[in-house]
Amino acid sequence: MKPSRLRLKRAYVAATKDDGTRILVERLWPRGVSKAEARLDLWLKDIAPSPGLRTWFSHDPAKWPEFQRRYRAELKDNAAAVAALRKEASKGTVTLVFAARDEERNSAVALKRYLESA
Repeated sequence: MKPSRLRLKRAYVAATKDDGTRILVERLWPRGVSKAEARLDLWLKDIAPSPGLRTWFSHDPAKWPEFQRRYRAELKDNAAAVAALRKEASKGTVTLVFAARDEERNSAVALKRYLESA
């Protein structure tokens, strides 16, 4: 998959035309964001980390390397959701929309790396 086709953006940042297809990759809806504000094309809840992994990670920077390893393992077992995302990305630019405050260590970053490496 071409790296340039995948972008990341917080749900709290306004959508722009160059976002392409906007896909929410969170299990939970971002707090305080209306559906109209989000301007999403798709919500792929099933590609997000499992509730147990999300709770364990709790956005602790010290757990980031292990979180990535565990999330990659979940993604390998979640072929249908990964295939759905790859299909969308094959059509053009896709912006993975996430809610986390930490823009460098979150599940969308790990997901983008996974898709670009596979």
